[in-house]
Amino acid sequence: MRRDGVTSVLVRLQTDDGLIGWGESCPGPNVESIREAVVSAEPILIGSDPWNTEQLAHHYFHTAHWDLRPMTGNFAYAGLDMALRDLQGKACGQPLYRLFGGVVRKEVDYFCYLSADSPDSVAAQAQRATAAGYRVFYLKVGVNLDLELAMVAALRQAIGAEGKIRIDANGAWSVAEAVRNLNAFDRHHIDFAEQPVSQDPIRNMVELKQKVRVPLAANEGLWRQADVWEVIRARAADVLCFSPYWVGTLAAFHRLSHAAANEGLAVCRHTHGELGLMAAASHHLCLTLPNLLIGNQQTAALMDGDILTEDLPIAKSPVWGIPTGTGLGVEVDFSKVEKYQQAYNENGQFLPYQPEMFND
Repeated sequence: MRRDGVTSVLVRLQTDDGLIGWGESCPGPNVESIREAVVSAEPILIGSDPWNTEQLAHHYFHTAHWDLRPMTGNFAYAGLDMALRDLQGKACGQPLYRLFGGVVRKEVDYFCYLSADSPDSVAAQAQRATAAGYRVFYLKVGVNLDLELAMVAALRQAIGAEGKIRIDANGAWSVAEAVRNLNAFDRHHIDFAEQPVSQDPIRNMVELKQKVRVPLAANEGLWRQADVWEVIRARAADVLCFSPYWVGTLAAFHRLSHAAANEGLAVCRHTHGELGLMAAASHHLCLTLPNLLIGNQQTAALMDGDILTEDLPIAKSPVWGIPTGTGLGVEVDFSKVEKYQQAYNENGQFLPYQPEMFND
């Protein structure tokens, strides 16, 4: 899968006393549907108290029936919820992480995404990233096993024994194929394999977990709060790789992450391709989680340009410390927003696929 850029729906909420809160909704495969789902919340939010986040979420999902279309609702409401939290932080003069219990770590470590290519190219990418301080490396697999094994072998040689290798098959394999393939990859000491088999039924992951030594991460299949609960209860993975926009609110992400910690499961923050607002909000939450792994996912290092006035620390480094400022702790450059809005009007959405993929 290749993307040329990121399209997101931005949310701007303003209070009667002039405070402005910013949020970012995940676009999914069709950004207009997410925009309409955001706009549909106007009757719920206008005139409401921005501190009543649980009540407002309840009205959106249950009273307004977005729980009947949960994934669209979650992708959309995540931006609204983020803007409400940004308002709260600014109103009380506190950074977002303090609204969620404060920090349990001083920094969060993020991964290096490697482009699948020849083994020599993968090794060269990894060597440059190692020199920049990256410790966790991520490769997509599930297309050409022989080439992928060669890429992982070259990667291991390039980063040495201490670097962590994670692979993601996006559910490409059957359980039997995953057992065979993961055993082959395990020669190179895989840190975890993300979604090797289809998420449906959940028994796929449960069965695979019983048959392989490689730790498993659930990713697809964590689309709703109920899905995350089921994966935790079934112990269908060792790691939950998910994010606030999959479960609708920052509080839901926080609660479910702590529930996973109670079951001895780890969390790796997922990215679906995002701008700086979602990256900042998620980072605040990551600072508060007891069971967060190193090598969390990010796209800032892959992008030229963002909508913020200053680059995020992870645009050039794997490490992001404790933010300063209130709310999200970042500022939006509205001139960039207007520029990108014009580009969208002229060219449309950056799609999560390429049209030529359908010509096979």
